[in-house]
Amino acid sequence: MPLRALTWHVHGNYMYYLAQVPVEFYLPVKDGRPEGYGGRAAGLAWPDNVREVDADAVRDLELDVVLFQSRRNWETDQHEILSDAQRRLPRVYLEHDPPREHPTDTRHAVDDREVLLVHVTHFNELMWDSGRTPTTVIEHGVAVPEDVRYTGDFDRGVAVVNGMDWRGRRVGTDVFDTARQSVPLELVGIGSEKVGGLGEVPHELLPALESQYRFFFNPVRYTSLALSLCEAMMIGMPPVVVGTCEYATVVRDGVNGYADTDLARLVDRMRFLIDDRAEAVRLGRAARDTALERFRIDRFVHDWEAVLTGVAGRTGRVVVPA
Repeated sequence: MPLRALTWHVHGNYMYYLAQVPVEFYLPVKDGRPEGYGGRAAGLAWPDNVREVDADAVRDLELDVVLFQSRRNWETDQHEILSDAQRRLPRVYLEHDPPREHPTDTRHAVDDREVLLVHVTHFNELMWDSGRTPTTVIEHGVAVPEDVRYTGDFDRGVAVVNGMDWRGRRVGTDVFDTARQSVPLELVGIGSEKVGGLGEVPHELLPALESQYRFFFNPVRYTSLALSLCEAMMIGMPPVVVGTCEYATVVRDGVNGYADTDLARLVDRMRFLIDDRAEAVRLGRAARDTALERFRIDRFVHDWEAVLTGVAGRTGRVVVPA
């Protein structure tokens, strides 16, 4: 019998990749589908192992493990929809973000030796004070259509950022605006049409759209690691990034893209790539090599399957990816 896991829909594209793990995932839904209760959200090709369940019926489910994905899940949701017995099940907390309150001195909401805290980047694990809670890292895994590869025909760059109209400095709204004054840049993402962008593009269509631009620009100052960057690199697209957070380990300046904390230098690199498509192709090939090494979906699936079965006791011990 497949492992049965309850989790909440917090980050759509991440949940789509997580759904590739051979586990029965139950997503609670509520009327109106508020935050965390959106279930099988539209716009993604959900596999059959992802099932919606009414939030009021969750306490009647036979489950093996509970996977939390937000502080609200941990502090509020579990007490509202889980039974007492379900709250004693094996538990995993998936932390998507670095600490917001203070980058180095913030204690994580989970303080429990019986819960496994999974970070999506080593940067996040480094920055959180996880206290006595055991931790591990499962890096992103992505998949792109086999027939989509980088062409770079458009002599301009593209950025993919959701909510740039309201999320401000953390996602580099000012960085993007400054760069756009000197370099032709397109913006894609939820709400991007409010600031002159193309708006949201369906997940399955995004790689083909991106592939035509000369480079992928990530202006974000402080975050985990954008799945859209991993996908862009997987199709062979050269990245230009603000060299903070986990980006500093993914993009090697001049080797598989450009990374810097000096915006003026990044703008110069973008201009260079617009003028030299051959160099963009060279960097893009190296970027794809990096993506194949670090962000393969089969590795991601293996790591998550090992963690969930280990925590649930199917293997007799908690398995932490190497």
